[in-house]
Amino acid sequence: MTFSCIFRKVPAALSLLLLACGFFLASAAIPAPAVEQVREKEATLSYHFRPIVTFRATFVGATPVIRVRRALTRIDALPPNQMEQQIELTPFTADGTRGFNLRIGEFVLFNVLEGDLDPEEKISLEAAARRTAGEMAAALQAAATQRHPMVLLKGVGLAAAATLIALILLWLIRRATTLVVGHLQHVIEAEDASNRLRWARHGWLLVQRVAQLLMGFLWLSVAYLWLTYVLARFPLTEPLGDRLSDFLFGLLYTLGVGLVNAMPALTTALIILFLTKSFNDAIGNFFKAAREGRVQVPGLHPETVTATHRIVSILVWGLGIAVAYPFIPMSDSDAFKGLSVMFGFMLTLGSAGIVNQLMSGLVLVYSRALSVGDFVDIGENVGVVSEVGALSTKMINMRNEEVTIPNAVLVGSPIRNYSRLAGARGTLVSTKVTIGYDTPWRQVHAMLIAAAEQTPGLRASPRPFVYQRSLADWYVEYELFAHMDKPLERVPVLSALHAHIQDQFNTYGVQIMSPHFVIQPSSNVIVPPEHWHAAPADPEGPPAQPERP
Repeated sequence: MTFSCIFRKVPAALSLLLLACGFFLASAAIPAPAVEQVREKEATLSYHFRPIVTFRATFVGATPVIRVRRALTRIDALPPNQMEQQIELTPFTADGTRGFNLRIGEFVLFNVLEGDLDPEEKISLEAAARRTAGEMAAALQAAATQRHPMVLLKGVGLAAAATLIALILLWLIRRATTLVVGHLQHVIEAEDASNRLRWARHGWLLVQRVAQLLMGFLWLSVAYLWLTYVLARFPLTEPLGDRLSDFLFGLLYTLGVGLVNAMPALTTALIILFLTKSFNDAIGNFFKAAREGRVQVPGLHPETVTATHRIVSILVWGLGIAVAYPFIPMSDSDAFKGLSVMFGFMLTLGSAGIVNQLMSGLVLVYSRALSVGDFVDIGENVGVVSEVGALSTKMINMRNEEVTIPNAVLVGSPIRNYSRLAGARGTLVSTKVTIGYDTPWRQVHAMLIAAAEQTPGLRASPRPFVYQRSLADWYVEYELFAHMDKPLERVPVLSALHAHIQDQFNTYGVQIMSPHFVIQPSSNVIVPPEHWHAAPADPEGPPAQPERP
């Protein structure tokens, strides 16, 4: 949902809010007392949202609920001109029960009995009666004041002014949110080609949601303050406004006291985490020196420094968080404990495969089977290792494709590392040819070495060399070895090497024994030099040169 859609719904939502509040105020302006039944044997008399007294005793067969109904009937029958008169208290005793009559002139409103007292409150009957009279007088005074036209007009005027201010604040909040979000969107679109803010484009939806939540919170805050102010402007609904304001200030007070009380523990947790970070930075400097060769530690190899640093950092931070955890506010609450159990359960269910990959990654690192930059052969994949991660290893093959292999697969597969033992000599590459017994092996060696020396991409030092691998029935198998610096160019270099080998053998009239022959031909199967550039080959062109795929 876009901001434009949300903003179009603002007037309707605000209208509904104002309509509900207006209905609430209209119902509150009508002097309709209410009965609140607290418990089965108790009933509270309330008049215009003001609790007056709680009846607990049964008097002359009337239960507390019936007493409340009778009291409300008498109060409703009270003439308006007597609402502002003083309430009189008259003591009486009936059937051994002491009590006080609350009356205005000749009108008896209700009785307060000795059995109505709260045993836990520890207050006398007379004091309770006087307090009840004061509450009743305040409620009647509010009802009488509400009937004055000037009071009503003043309340409506102040409510209208508060409503106008609330609408202006809502518009300003909407306008400010639109400008901020639009500015962020403009910055993201302007920096689309930059790598610095590329992450922000992926988090654009999150930015929208956060802005919507912030705007909704501000709107609700304005509406709450507006409702509190408007209710407090009318005598009848003033108790509701006071309750809303008391709740707001009570909440702020609770949060403030909680924050102040949590400061020592929170400060301790921050100090522990700061010390943990400092210790981890010191360890990082040590491993950095070991990685650069400035520090020699037995058993710590350059290939395992990074992995060991990560493991030690995890242990250090785990210990620091474990020590700081008890000092985190609400860490000992049931909600916090339940959340911890839930996360632990989720990790237990979902981490079996991840732990397998992590342990396999550690096996690869500490066995030093491969490292970044090595030219390796893993099953059907041949290429250069570009990344050794905690869960998988990435390599770039000869077709310039990135291949991702899970570490668990690597641990269970043979790995041929052509770079591990190469050192400064480069990666070793080889190719085989089969030559008949009628050709001197020294000549074959010389031709193969000459072809290798003519091939770009192969190193002249160390010098190429040849091994005679086997003496078969029809031929001798020779294998040429040479060193190269760029393993990813293995295929084009071998292609150029094969072309130079064919040229060498054709030049000296030596037949390569492939395919096999049942009967030896009368002459050697070769290509004469005058046919080397037969159409469509370029007559002036050089042999094939290696090219990066």
